[in-house]
Amino acid sequence: MADGTVRRRYVYRFEEGSRDQRDLLGGKGANLAEMTRMGLPVPPGFTITTEASTEYREAGEMPPGLLEEVWHCMRELEHVRGREFGSSNRPLLVSVRSGAPVSMPGMMDTVLNLGLNGETVRGLAQEAGDERFALDCLRRFIQMFGNVVSGIATGDFERILQRTREHAGVESDHHLGVEDLRALISEYRDLYAKRMGHPFPEDPRDQLIAAIEAVFRSWDNPRAVVYRRHHGIADNLGTAVNVQSMVFGNLGDGGGTGVVFTRDPASGEARLYGEYLQNAQGEDVVAGIRTPRPILEMKDVMPDVYRELERISGVLEAHYGDVQDIEFTVENGELFVLQTRSAKRTPTAAVRIAHDMVTEGVINRHEALRRVNPEDLSILLHPSIDVSDEETVVVRGLPASPGAASGRVVFDSDEAERRGAAGERVILVRPETTPDDIHGMVGAQGILTNRGGMTCHAAIVARGMGKPCVVGCADLHIDLASGTARAGSLTLRDGDAITIEGSSGAVYAGEMDLVEPVLTEHFRTFLSWADGVRTLGIRANADTPEDARVARDFGAEGIGLCRTEHMFMEPGRLEAVQAMIMANSEEERWNALEAILPLQRTDFVELFRTMEGLPVTIRLLDPPLHEFLPDLWELREDIRKMQDSGASRADIAMKEELYSRAQSLQESNPMLGLRGCRLGLTRPEIYEMQVRAIFEAMSEVRAHGIEILPEIMIPLVSDVREFRELATMVRRVAEEIGNVGAYLVGTMIEVPRACVTAEAIAQEAEFFSFGTNDLTQTVFGFSRDDAEAKFMHHYLTEGILPDNPFAVLDEPGVGVLVRSGVERGRSGRVDLKIGICGEHGGDPRSIDFCHRVGMDYVSCSPYRIPIARLAAAQAALQGRD
Repeated sequence: MADGTVRRRYVYRFEEGSRDQRDLLGGKGANLAEMTRMGLPVPPGFTITTEASTEYREAGEMPPGLLEEVWHCMRELEHVRGREFGSSNRPLLVSVRSGAPVSMPGMMDTVLNLGLNGETVRGLAQEAGDERFALDCLRRFIQMFGNVVSGIATGDFERILQRTREHAGVESDHHLGVEDLRALISEYRDLYAKRMGHPFPEDPRDQLIAAIEAVFRSWDNPRAVVYRRHHGIADNLGTAVNVQSMVFGNLGDGGGTGVVFTRDPASGEARLYGEYLQNAQGEDVVAGIRTPRPILEMKDVMPDVYRELERISGVLEAHYGDVQDIEFTVENGELFVLQTRSAKRTPTAAVRIAHDMVTEGVINRHEALRRVNPEDLSILLHPSIDVSDEETVVVRGLPASPGAASGRVVFDSDEAERRGAAGERVILVRPETTPDDIHGMVGAQGILTNRGGMTCHAAIVARGMGKPCVVGCADLHIDLASGTARAGSLTLRDGDAITIEGSSGAVYAGEMDLVEPVLTEHFRTFLSWADGVRTLGIRANADTPEDARVARDFGAEGIGLCRTEHMFMEPGRLEAVQAMIMANSEEERWNALEAILPLQRTDFVELFRTMEGLPVTIRLLDPPLHEFLPDLWELREDIRKMQDSGASRADIAMKEELYSRAQSLQESNPMLGLRGCRLGLTRPEIYEMQVRAIFEAMSEVRAHGIEILPEIMIPLVSDVREFRELATMVRRVAEEIGNVGAYLVGTMIEVPRACVTAEAIAQEAEFFSFGTNDLTQTVFGFSRDDAEAKFMHHYLTEGILPDNPFAVLDEPGVGVLVRSGVERGRSGRVDLKIGICGEHGGDPRSIDFCHRVGMDYVSCSPYRIPIARLAAAQAALQGRD
C-alpha cells in the first residue's frame, strides 16, 4: 500500500492452503486445500478467510480490497477451467459454501449453480446438449438463491414445485420435462419479484457478491447460534467462504452425488457406509427430498467409480488418521471429491473406532482417549426398548441414530423447543428436518421423519447430538396442516405418546418398557486404557445397595457420598423419624431413635457388603428436620377434612400437634438454618444413633471377614470447634463398640468460611470432601431452585454467565475458594485426603479443574462413572504427547 503497510490477505486458492490452516480457511477450505495438494480430483476454487467474515460482521460491509482479490481469483479460475464467468459460451458456474473452523453440518448456507441467468443457461444447455439439465440447474439456483440470499421461505418454492409435479403427473423432480421446468422457472421468478420488489438478479457478479455476504451473515442465523450453544462452540470464530467450480451430477444416469463414510458412523464397523443418488445434485441427498440408495449398490451400477471411491476413501482415512465423511459428485462417469471432514459418529461407533484404530496401529491409546467426548458415553449407558413382538411395531424407517426415546408427538419445532424447555418429553415428527429445525431437535428426546436417508440432515445432526432418530418412514404419512401422522389404520395426533428405537428404525405407539444397556468389550477395554492414564480416583454418590452395585459395575473405586437422609425416607421408616421429631424430651427422642437404629444398621451392612474392600464416605444427617414432616398446607387440609368428617377429638389433636411442631420448625431460610452439624450439635442423639449404626455394621461385616473403610463425614462445618466436638463423639462411640477396624473422620467443605479456615479444620479432620452444590449457592448468593427457575436461562442466553454454575464449576469464583481450601488444608495436614462430591464431580470440565488443583478423587452419580473415568484421563493427558 502507499503508506508502506501490508494489507491483510483475504483470499487463498486451494493449492495455496493446507489442513493446518483451519482457523483461517475453515475446516472445509483447509481440507479442500489439503486434498488438492494430495493430487485428488477436487474441482478448483478458492477460499475467503474467516478473518474477512469477522471484519464483515463487525463493520457491516465488505473489507477493503476483498472484492479485488475475489475477481482476481475468478479470472484465474476461468483460465484453469477454460470457461468464462457470465458468458453464454462455456459459462463458468460456481458453488458458494460456508466452512467454519469447527464442523457445523448444515447450520450455515450454501448456494449452487451460481452464475446462471437467461443467457448462460442457453450456453450451458448447448454445451451439455441437454436443455432439460440446464433448466433444472437454473430452477435449483433460483430456489437456493431466493432462500439463502433473499430470505424467501423454502416452503414457498416447494409448494410451486409440488403443484408443477402434480400438473405433470410425476412424483419426482427429475421426471419433469423441459416445458414443465420452463413454467416452474417462470413461477419462481414471479415469486421472487413479488417478494423482493425487483426482478431476480441476472448479473453473475452481483449474484456472487450477494451470495458471499449471505454466507457471512449465516454465521449468526438462529440455527447456527443454537447449534454453537448446544455444542459449546465459540461465537467469535466466524466462517470462511469457499467458491468452487461446479461439477454436475444431474447430467443423466452416468452421474450422481453422494456421501460416504470410511467406517460405519453408527456401529463403528470397518466398511464403507453411505448413500448416493443418480442424476442428482448434492443438496438432494442431505435435504432428504429423495430417498437415496446404499453406497454398496454403486458397485454394480458404476463399478469403476466405486473402485475409485473406495481407493480415495482409504487414502483419506490413512492421511488424516481418522474416519472421514466424504461428499462426492460423479459427472459423466468421472469422480470428484467436494469435501472431507472427520465424521460425526455415535458414541457406540466412537468407542469402537478408537479401539480398532489402536489395534490397527493407526493411532496410540492416548490419541484414542482424546477422540471420544466423555459426555457421549452417557448414551451408551441408557436403556433400550424391551420388546420382541414384531406386531407392536407401528411403522419402520431407517435406523439413523441409535438409542430409544419415548415422548409426546410434536409436529412443530418451535413447540418442541417450548415443551422440551418446560421439562416435557417430546418426539419431533417432521416430513424431513432442515437446519431451521435445530432448536426443536435440541428440545426433543428423539426425531422421526418420513423422508430422507442415513445421511440426511436429521440423521447427521441427531447422531452428533447423540439423540435417537428414525428417518425415511415412507409408510408414515404426515399432514402438518391437520397435525396428524397416519400409519396404516393408526392416526397419531399432537400429544400422543410414541416410542422410537433409533438402532432398529422401529416406531411404537405408546410408551414401551426399557432394558438396561449391555456394555461391549470395546467399551470396557477403552475405559481400562483411561484407568491406566488418570491419576484421579473415581467414586460414586450412592445411597442404596442397588446404587452401589451399579456404581461398582461401572468401575467406581468407592463411595464418595452416601446421603443417610435418603435412608430415612424409605417406606415404613418415615413414621419413626416423625416420632423422633415430635418427641418432647431427649429420652423420648432416644426411644424413637432406637427404632430407627437397627434399620440404619441393616442399610450399612448391605452397603458394606456390596463395597467390600473399598472406601465408603457416609454423610451424617444434613437437611433440616421439617423436610421429614408433611407440608403445612397439606396438614391444614387434613385437619379441616377430619373436622368436617367428624373424626375423633384425639385423632384431630394428634394431627394438630404435628402441625404445631412442623410450624415451629419452619425457618426463613432453611438452607442456612438448623441443619448439618448444627443439627448434630443441638440434637446430638441423632448423630450418635447414626454413628452407632455405622460402627455396629462394621463390626458385623468384619465378623464375616469383610473389610471396609468407612469415612464418616460431618456436613456444613464452618468452624473447627464444630468439627472437633462431633469428631470426639464419633471416636468415643467407636471405642464403646469395639472391633470396628480402621475408619476416618472428615468433613464436607461447603461454606466459604470452611475454605478460608481449612488449615485449622484439617488439623482435626482426616479428609475433606467439597460439597460444591451448596458452596456454589453460598458463594453466588443464589438459591439453586429459584435461580434455575427464574433467571438462570436469561443469564446464560444474555452471556452474563458463560455456564450454569451448578452444572460447570465456576473457576473464577467458587474455584478460587476450592483451590484455597485444598492448599490451606494440605498445609494443615500433609496427608489430607481431598475429593469432591457435588454434581460437578461428573462434569468433564469440572473434573479437569479437580485434577489441576490436586484432588485425590471425584464422586458422581453411578451412571456418570464412565464419563468421569474418561474425563479424568483426558485431564491427565493435557500437555502430553
